[in-house]
Amino acid sequence: QVEFVESGGGSVQAGGSLRLSCAASKYSYSPYCMGWFRQTVGKEREGVAVIDGDGRTTYADSVKGRFTVSKDNAKNTLYLQMNSLKPENTAMYYCAGRYGLAPCPTKNYDYNYWGQGTQVTVSS
Repeated sequence: QVEFVESGGGSVQAGGSLRLSCAASKYSYSPYCMGWFRQTVGKEREGVAVIDGDGRTTYADSVKGRFTVSKDNAKNTLYLQMNSLKPENTAMYYCAGRYGLAPCPTKNYDYNYWGQGTQVTVSS
């Protein structure tokens, strides 16, 4: 069973940047689809950015051009570079994965492996 551990969250001023990392372990082969999701109290966990095994990416419209998802296969690590952060980006960010299925979905219910989350807080 694959395990994810997120890191890199924190508090930043609006306009600042953060890079989130997701270290994957305990798997025989990497999930084909991996991505970042975020959630605030009272709202559903929404897809932020997804990347498949061939490097194809999908972004939420609200982060397009500001966030970049990438992966380092040698380090078994997924990244989310977040630039020009806004207060509305404040949320708990989760790393997620799933095997098979292409193109990779962007809905939380299509993923079955999750990390514990890392908090991102952006102040105005």
